[in-house]
Amino acid sequence: MISFIIPFHNEKENLAPLYKKIREVMKSLSQNFEIVFVDDGSTDASSQKIKGKENTVLVSHRKRMGKGRALMSGFFASKGEVIFFMDADLQDDPADIPAFLEKIKHGYDLVNGWRKNRKDPFFKKFYSSIFNQFLLGVLLQSRFHDINCGFKAMRREVLEQVSLYGDNYRFIPILADKEGFKTSEVVVHHHPRHSGKSKYGFFRVISGFFDTVTTAFIYSFSEKPLHFFGPIGSIIFMAGFILCAYLAYERLFFGVLLFQRPALLLGVLLIIVGFQIIMTGIIGELIVYFNNKKES
Repeated sequence: MISFIIPFHNEKENLAPLYKKIREVMKSLSQNFEIVFVDDGSTDASSQKIKGKENTVLVSHRKRMGKGRALMSGFFASKGEVIFFMDADLQDDPADIPAFLEKIKHGYDLVNGWRKNRKDPFFKKFYSSIFNQFLLGVLLQSRFHDINCGFKAMRREVLEQVSLYGDNYRFIPILADKEGFKTSEVVVHHHPRHSGKSKYGFFRVISGFFDTVTTAFIYSFSEKPLHFFGPIGSIIFMAGFILCAYLAYERLFFGVLLFQRPALLLGVLLIIVGFQIIMTGIIGELIVYFNNKKES
């Protein structure tokens, strides 16, 4: 069984053509399949376009919860051993499905799409190139060309082992790779948006940056938080200590009065802040220790 999970929000003109294309491809492959459509709080008649169609499951959110939550709802409602993620805007081409399945048959656990010839506005392509090549390359050592591509296929056990929450769905290929799953990518066809309105906005640029930093932190330091907070706190603490030691030296040997020295307040503040950051790391270590002890 192959499950397609397709979240949508106000895509009434795209759902029926997308369903038809997927069905044609899967019939030609003689594969058992289901299409799990997740209505993420649509305010138009999107759901009516696919309700009751063969091989479909419809999951509805009462309000818009975000793509990550929609994908999670679709996964819980799916039954397939191979899971496809696709966008509902018809920019992904169902004709590329056999290429994904071929990779899966050759032993790969996750296959990510690569929109090599992307049909999007300049700003989206420019930001995506920076996001993929700089942020992900530096912070997460990503080897994928197009991590933001919504078209991907994976074995069910990938999603059972890699936690899907918030907006971390875009990092699933990297997280799967870090967990030891065999990953690859295929070049896919990409089309201009058929109809409807893009959900991409400037806010997603900002949130994408913070999501990347969060994921990098969780992957690198979730089991050893003191390794992150310790050096930062130590540097700040030592800066404050050195500053206060210098002021004390001036007061003892040169008689310089300190009540007119704002640097004293800065030094004390740095010592306190540095100590608090170090303690945050120690508390994090205690949480990790007791959590692992409870699980064992």
